Amino acid sequence: MSVPHQPPRIRTALPDDEEELSHLDRATWSPLHAVMPEPQPPYGPFFDERHVPDDYLVAELDRRIVGYIRLALATPLACNAHVRQIQGLAVCDEARGRGVGRALIRAAVEEARRRGARRLTLRVLGHNTPARKLYEAEGFVVEGVLPEEFFLDGAYVDDVLMGRSV
Repeated sequence: MSVPHQPPRIRTALPDDEEELSHLDRATWSPLHAVMPEPQPPYGPFFDERHVPDDYLVAELDRRIVGYIRLALATPLACNAHVRQIQGLAVCDEARGRGVGRALIRAAVEEARRRGARRLTLRVLGHNTPARKLYEAEGFVVEGVLPEEFFLDGAYVDDVLMGRSV
C-alpha cells in the first residue's frame, strides 16, 4: 500500500529564500517554457527591484522549496490594476506529479483575489502542452495566440495568451 503524498505548504517568499529559489530557477530552465537564454555564471540575483519576494508564492515539501509562482501586476497602469499576471511557474523534477503546480496556481488565484484582482492572465509557449493542459484544468482559456512569436531551439513557437476571472 502506498503512502499518500502530503500536499505542499504554500507561502509568500521571504528574502532568505533567494539562494534556494535561484538554484530552483536554474535547475528547472528548459526551452519548453523559457524564452530567455539558459542562465550562465556569474548568476545575478533572483530578487531585484522588479522581482520582489512579495511577488512570489513558494511551495514547500518537507521544509524544502520545490516550486514557485510569480504573481505580478500585468502593467504599471492604474487602469489595469484589476489584472494580475502569472509571470513564472517552476516545479523541481522530484516534486512533479505531486500536485505542486496545481496548488501554486490555486494559491495564485486566491492571492490575486485577495489583492483585489478581477482577472488573472498568463503567457505560455504553444509547445508547452503539459502547462497548457494544467492551466486549462484550472479554468484558464486561450484568449489569443501570437503565431511564431519566438524562435527557440531551432523552431518557431507560438505565444499563447490565457486568462480567467478570479
